[in-house]
Amino acid sequence: MNGILAQQQWKGKLVAGALAAILGGVLLAWPGPSILVASVLFGVYLLVSGFTEVYLAFTLPRSAPARVMWFIAGALSVVMAIFSFRHFGEGYAVLLLSLWIGVGFIFLGVSEISVAGSLPALPGRFWYIVVGVISMIAGCVVLAWPFDSIVVLDIVTGAWLVLIGLLQIVQAFGIRKDAKKVRRTLDPVAEPMAA
Repeated sequence: MNGILAQQQWKGKLVAGALAAILGGVLLAWPGPSILVASVLFGVYLLVSGFTEVYLAFTLPRSAPARVMWFIAGALSVVMAIFSFRHFGEGYAVLLLSLWIGVGFIFLGVSEISVAGSLPALPGRFWYIVVGVISMIAGCVVLAWPFDSIVVLDIVTGAWLVLIGLLQIVQAFGIRKDAKKVRRTLDPVAEPMAA
């Protein structure tokens, strides 16, 4: 069962991590003019990661608290994506996006840590905790720091997104590696049963 779960997870984590790293790189490369572009890319990232989290909430084989946290994080990401597309180009939407980034990071962190805590045999469990802690720190920094300029927020968010994206990519390959180990362990056991 864990091998099947890991196969489903690693691709979603890889896509979410790549999108986060790309978005962070864009924010760092063009801090001023990238804010509107970033709102679209961030909306896409929220949409993809939100649907991934909702999908995992319904396909996870056990642990109701983990499924609830994944569903909440995913649903919140989808709602924030819709708002970012709905208010595209309006000044207050860009300012609200900074709040959404902070809240989104905190919810992502809480859900990652909750999943790791409720599923001790989860492949790549250590990386869920690492990504969760860093996401929560990023969210607290974005919400609590009194930034005078959206450009400063843009640069800080870009750096955090690159870091979180790279960690999610590493996490995805860690989950894939763990899934292969589980499959290699279970294949010899399954062969005599099939015969």
